[in-house]
Amino acid sequence: MPLNNTNIVSGAQTKFGALKGISLREMFAEAVDKATADAGIPKEDIQAAFIGTFIPEMLVHQGHTAPLLLDFAGLKGIPATRHEAACASGATALRAGIMAIESGLYDTVLVAGAEKMTSVSTNKVTEALAAAADDDFESAVGLTFPGVFGMAAVAHMDKYGTTEEDMARVAVKAHKNGAKNPLAQFQKEITLEKAMTPRYIAWPLKLFDCSPISDGAAALVLTSNEKAKEYTDLPVKIVGTGQASASMNLCDRDQLASFEASVKASRAAYEMAGLSPKDMDFAVVHDCFTIAEIIASEDIGFFEPGTGAKAVEDGITAMDGDKPINPMGGLKAVGHPVGATGVKQAVVIYRELIGDAGANQIPKHDVGLMHNFGGTGATCVVNIMRRSDA
Repeated sequence: MPLNNTNIVSGAQTKFGALKGISLREMFAEAVDKATADAGIPKEDIQAAFIGTFIPEMLVHQGHTAPLLLDFAGLKGIPATRHEAACASGATALRAGIMAIESGLYDTVLVAGAEKMTSVSTNKVTEALAAAADDDFESAVGLTFPGVFGMAAVAHMDKYGTTEEDMARVAVKAHKNGAKNPLAQFQKEITLEKAMTPRYIAWPLKLFDCSPISDGAAALVLTSNEKAKEYTDLPVKIVGTGQASASMNLCDRDQLASFEASVKASRAAYEMAGLSPKDMDFAVVHDCFTIAEIIASEDIGFFEPGTGAKAVEDGITAMDGDKPINPMGGLKAVGHPVGATGVKQAVVIYRELIGDAGANQIPKHDVGLMHNFGGTGATCVVNIMRRSDA
C-alpha cells in the first residue's frame, strides 16, 4: 500500500563544486539553515535527524559526524544518526526519515547529507571512493569506479550496440541543463564534438562521461500530514519507496548491462505507490557516469532494455521531452559530493514538483522518481513523490 503520512515541506542545497575555505560542518549548517529558518520552520520543531555521509574519515579525518554536524547547525541534543551506503548514503538517510514519520515515532524530522571531497588530492579521493567496492577482489588489484562503469559501458555496447557518441549525448544534455542551474558545479554548455574529445579515463569513458569531485550539502524537512499544514500549502507527498542490494563482487553478477538492485528497488517503489513508469512525469537518476544514466533509465522502466540511448538522441529525456531525466543537470553537471547526492536528488524532485525550479522547470510535474545508486550497484534506493494537489 502507498505511504500515506510523509511529506516534504522544505528542501535546499548549497552550491556544489570545489568550495574552497568552507568546511564539512559549515556546508552542512548552510543547507540546514536554508531548509529550516529560511523556510520559516523553527529548528526547535525538529525532533530527530538522519544524516548521509560516506567517507569523512578518509577525506577530512572525522568520524562520528552525526552529532558533530548537528551541533554546529544549532540542533544539539536531538537524536542524530549517520547513514553510510556509499553514493546512496543520502537516500538511505531519507528512507530512515520516511520510516520514522510513517511509524508515528516523530512528526517532524531533518534529513541531510554532506561531503567535503576537495580537501585531499585526486589520488586520495580515488582511493577513498574505492572503499565502496570489494577490496579483496577488485579495488586492491586496481579496479576503480571509472573502470567499473567502463566495463558496464562495454557490456551495454556489446549487447545493444550503444556507442561512445550515445554516451556523449548524455553529457551534452546534462551540461545544457546545468548551465541554467546556479547551484551546479558546471554551468557551461558543451558541444557533442567536445564531449567526444578522446581524453579517455577508462575506455570507452572519456573525461566528459564522468561526474566531478565535489563538495556540497543538502537538507530536507519531512513532516506528518497534520504538521505539514503548519508549514506550507503545497507539501510534496512521498508515496513509494524501495531499496535493494546486490553482490558487491562484480564476478557474482549475471551481467553489467543492467543493475539488479535498481530494477528491484524501482519495482518495490512502484508497487508501494500503486503506480507504474508510465505514470511518472520525470526522473532524477544517478548519473555518476553517462552510461549509468542510460542503464538507469532502462532499469527503472522508463525505456525498454537497449533503448535508453535512443531516447536521449530523440530528445525524450530533455527538459521539454516526454520523459525528462535530470532536468537540473544531474551528478554529471551539478556535481557529486557523495553523501549529499541522494538528499540533493530529493531536493530537485521537491523543487520541480512545487514549480520552484526556475529556468530548469519542466512543463509537466505532478509525479517524479528519484534513483540513488551506491558504489557498484550493491545498494539502490528509489523514491516516488507527487504534488499533494495532484
